[in-house]
Amino acid sequence: MNAGYFVVATIFTSACVAGVEAINRLVHPQALTHLLALALAGAVGFIGNEVAAQIRLRAGRRLDSAALVADGNHARVDGFVSLAVVASAAVVAIGLPIADPLIGLGITLVILRITWQSFVTIRADRAHDS
Repeated sequence: MNAGYFVVATIFTSACVAGVEAINRLVHPQALTHLLALALAGAVGFIGNEVAAQIRLRAGRRLDSAALVADGNHARVDGFVSLAVVASAAVVAIGLPIADPLIGLGITLVILRITWQSFVTIRADRAHDS
């Protein structure tokens, strides 16, 4: 199995987990605590993942490696999830706790879109190699 397809499967798994957790939080609401720490952790996670994404995406394009580009997209997904954590902490802090699982559903859609884009990239690369 091509390493790129493994990365795509991993991104898709992340989308599934995010979606299930968001739906679970809609059905069984949970109070978020330590909002400042949560937001700071999300911000640090976003910065770290975006730096990793940029490095992998540039290297993947330079080396013509669809697998590395897909891995860069995976790091970007992780960064988006971290941004969602920041957004959730902010909306809960202003008194809108229902927005937390809704943001989770939104980020699930973003992850699914990146999954599809990565799949198309890998498939095109495989067709090019054939």
